[in-house]
Amino acid sequence: MNTIPDTSKTRILIVGDVMLDRYWFGDVSRISPEAPVPVVKVERTEERPGGAANVARNCAALGARVTLLSVVGADEAGKSLAHLLGNSGIECSLHEDAKLSTTVKLRVIGRQQQLLRIDFENAPDHEVLQTKLADFESRLAACDVVILSDYGKGGLAHITEMISLARAAGKQVLVDPKGEEYARYAGATLLTPNRSEFRAVAGRWKDEAELAQKADRLRKELKLDALLVTRSEEGMTLFSSGGMTHEPALAREVYDVSGAGDTVIATLAVMLGSGLPMQQAMRQANLAAGIVVGKLGTATCSLDELKQVN
Repeated sequence: MNTIPDTSKTRILIVGDVMLDRYWFGDVSRISPEAPVPVVKVERTEERPGGAANVARNCAALGARVTLLSVVGADEAGKSLAHLLGNSGIECSLHEDAKLSTTVKLRVIGRQQQLLRIDFENAPDHEVLQTKLADFESRLAACDVVILSDYGKGGLAHITEMISLARAAGKQVLVDPKGEEYARYAGATLLTPNRSEFRAVAGRWKDEAELAQKADRLRKELKLDALLVTRSEEGMTLFSSGGMTHEPALAREVYDVSGAGDTVIATLAVMLGSGLPMQQAMRQANLAAGIVVGKLGTATCSLDELKQVN
């Protein structure tokens, strides 16, 4: 039995790419006469904060005080996202860019199965990002941990500078990476790639020893305190100067893995910010991930749910 620390005073600052997750739920009873595709009769719709906004929601669900910095478009989706976040008790600084379309991921669900995903997005304007950097610097003193949630949508153009500023201020910096340019994450406290993201950067491995070797090489190259590779059904493995720690996957039933990485980094940040050492924080993140993959779509794990599985 692990004791979960008091998270009520923990302050998390999150910067990254936000998006609006839309769900159209319906029934599928026939194939279209126009093409060999199912016809979905939409019966209800739902909207949830996605990307860095889902990370923020997960931190808030664990009892932390959360501030979110991001860029949205001056559009209906951006307003909808701000409204949803306002209802979550998250302090938001969403910079509007009139040239930007807020990223929307529309998922069509038939009989509880995802049939199709449609993405709407474009890259943000540089000037808006520059404003966000100044906003970020002014908020550093009032946080315990910084999360940089990179979804490759352009919202973290100044991530290297953000890491330097946060580390200079003595803050732990957790990064959820995207793409293959990992040099931009140098100096972070912890990087949390999933298995395929890590493989794209480090190459394939034939056994655990080679995985550890590749992880340690990358960790030293980037001057990271630790590297956490999330490995789906294989669980997650933490690599640090103290060696390797592994947690097996705990999902009772995997229903939907979308957003599980958000839950992992959010739980790690809240637990580290509340005083848990890295290995114990990883154990809690693994437990939280096991809970959210049993839910449909981008979801959160509450503090009560986490206490029940400890």
